[in-house]
Amino acid sequence: MSCQGNWKWREIIVSIGQRLMDMYNLIFKHFGPQNWWPAETRLEVVVGAVLTQNTNWKNVEKAIKNLKSKGLLDIEPLLKVDMETLSELIRPALYFRVKAKRLKNLIRFISERYGGDLKNLCREDIWKLRSELLKVNGIGPETADSILLYACNKPIFVVDAYTYRILERHGLIDGPTDYQTIQNLFMDHLPHDQRLFNEFHALIVMVGKRYCKRNPKCNDCPLEGWR
Repeated sequence: MSCQGNWKWREIIVSIGQRLMDMYNLIFKHFGPQNWWPAETRLEVVVGAVLTQNTNWKNVEKAIKNLKSKGLLDIEPLLKVDMETLSELIRPALYFRVKAKRLKNLIRFISERYGGDLKNLCREDIWKLRSELLKVNGIGPETADSILLYACNKPIFVVDAYTYRILERHGLIDGPTDYQTIQNLFMDHLPHDQRLFNEFHALIVMVGKRYCKRNPKCNDCPLEGWR
């Protein structure tokens, strides 16, 4: 590749990174800090990351409140509780039987691999831990990365349906694009800063919930005119 070609490639990389930071600054100015994840403990984040699959956070809060009321929001109680009881307690989060199995699988993994200690879990190398989490039945990339970012404070970008929708509508991706490609767009062009990734993802969720819906409210959106 010629020197001119190298410079063009660098300009493309810089422009993508700058565009992403422009996006971040616009929505941060509009919404302010989000202080995510809305949880009191690391385990609450872990549990919430499983329960929030295919539902909204209000439903998850109800399920977590049920677990707390029965003294089950701890590793050992979650290991010991029977599946039927667990399913009923997390019923507000929807798909409760499937999620009960997934939650059990994850808690069992944490118990067997890390002695039930989330501090040990979070000391693990980010990519090794991600690989291990993805081997747990029912744990996909978004759930694994939410645990890494919000429970373990590791610098990894979480991608969700809102991320895909916003990037596609603004021309940063074109057509069907897989999770890893979208994640790489952020990871390859932004500083690997846990606080930045945390705030950025939370702000994207806010834009998706308030404005970038299936029937978008573009005129009021802080990203209207973002190019």
